[in-house]
Amino acid sequence: MANTTRINSDPAAKLAGMIPFGKDPASVRQRVVAMERLLEGLFTIPGTNRRVGLDVILDIIPVGGGVIASAMGAWMVWEARNLGMSKTQMTRMFGNVGVDFLLGLIPFVGAVPDFFFRSNTRNLRIIRRHLDKHHPATATIDN
Repeated sequence: MANTTRINSDPAAKLAGMIPFGKDPASVRQRVVAMERLLEGLFTIPGTNRRVGLDVILDIIPVGGGVIASAMGAWMVWEARNLGMSKTQMTRMFGNVGVDFLLGLIPFVGAVPDFFFRSNTRNLRIIRRHLDKHHPATATIDN
């Protein structure tokens, strides 16, 4: 009797299989880039070139959505700490997350400024700059 193979068409399972769990800088870079994409660039608004992610969508939920989005943004700062980034860089990153959280506290209207102030993209830029300087082997070419 032949063994059958199941093909998993679940996109979340496929994505989970692609995200590395290591502590090396290359794995951290991939995880942080994936989190930034989830929070800031999940899909494109039709007719525009602006990408929207979970961060803006969660701002529709009063207070709780902002807390969840800030916790996910703070995770990126925690990953930066694991990379050995300076306290100055981490303070800037926490400042970005804090501003994002304060903007998100405004019910419903808070999604509008959050649409333009992309704290997670700013934090990713800081992390990439650090990785490119201290771990140049992890650099990737973005399309």
